[in-house]
Amino acid sequence: MVDDSYDVQIGRQLIPQLVRDMENGLVGLCKKFAVVTDTNVKELYAVPICEELEKSGFAVELFVFPAGEKSKIRKTKEQIEDAMFEKEFRRDCCVIAVGGGVVSDLAGFVAGTFGRGVPFVNYATTLLAAADASIGGKTAVDTELATNLIGLIYQPKKVYVDIDTWKTLPEEHLINGLAETVKHACLADMEFFEYIEQHVEDVLACVPEVCEYISEKNCNVKYQVVMKDEKEKNLREILNLGHTVGRAIETVSDYRLLHGEALSIGMVAQVTFGCKLGFLSEEQRDRVIALQKRIGLPVTIPDYIDREALIRKLYTDKKVRDGKLRFVFQKGIGDVMSFGDDVYARPVAEEEIREILMAM
Repeated sequence: MVDDSYDVQIGRQLIPQLVRDMENGLVGLCKKFAVVTDTNVKELYAVPICEELEKSGFAVELFVFPAGEKSKIRKTKEQIEDAMFEKEFRRDCCVIAVGGGVVSDLAGFVAGTFGRGVPFVNYATTLLAAADASIGGKTAVDTELATNLIGLIYQPKKVYVDIDTWKTLPEEHLINGLAETVKHACLADMEFFEYIEQHVEDVLACVPEVCEYISEKNCNVKYQVVMKDEKEKNLREILNLGHTVGRAIETVSDYRLLHGEALSIGMVAQVTFGCKLGFLSEEQRDRVIALQKRIGLPVTIPDYIDREALIRKLYTDKKVRDGKLRFVFQKGIGDVMSFGDDVYARPVAEEEIREILMAM
């Protein structure tokens, strides 16, 4: 079972709360903090966090890497670790991840292996991180051959979801984050799906109560899955809904597509495929696609994507077993298909998915 003893705090202007938590022993006796962030978030939130921690008497160092998915590689992890050693960090430290999904993946992976594991916390500054990467303990890096296949499950001591940080996001990143939100609704909660339909514009306008509500629903959906299957032996695979094609297309695009944009296309492939197999109706398929269009997410494969390269990339998905592709499918809207006891992914033939992708 997952260690569910940590809190996910959703609110606004949470930096003072983070500092109070450190003063009150959230991470034990740690007095030295490695704040890991990217170039986009550094001045906005990471520097203020460092300054407030220093005011409270803590030793703090800031470690910054170039923003973007291309930085989520082994080399960046190595550079952060070497820099921490040079600053005399050892096992009595804590890592604070300040940023979006790439930051939380990288910083969590560093924390999980540095000194065989040091405490860390996530300070999520994007809707995507709040919906996905900061919750559940998955940490990883990408390689040229595959995404997220080198990493570990390592739970944070606490997650801070600061809604106010969304106001500084470009609209495309709010749109990007809504892709994971739609995915959560599709796999677990029809009422949540309807809420998103009714409040798209409110999310993009960062209406506080709406943003807090969708954050709470995102966290609850993910928590309910992760607490039952921390190590992704069966049920947790459902959180990969749309990701078989999504992750592949993100990589083949050379990250011209943001993660949520690629996931949106993957969700279109999933609902189209699922409709053909009878797992959801044409009306339900069209409803999912219409919502993604309304949000501003892409629903077709860009012309610059090599379809054959995309099909080859599908085989690097972590759900592949014995060389066979496996897909998670939604059941209508708000549920997922089960293919036996604790089996949530269905083997599919390459020709089946090829037909879907060629038509997109």
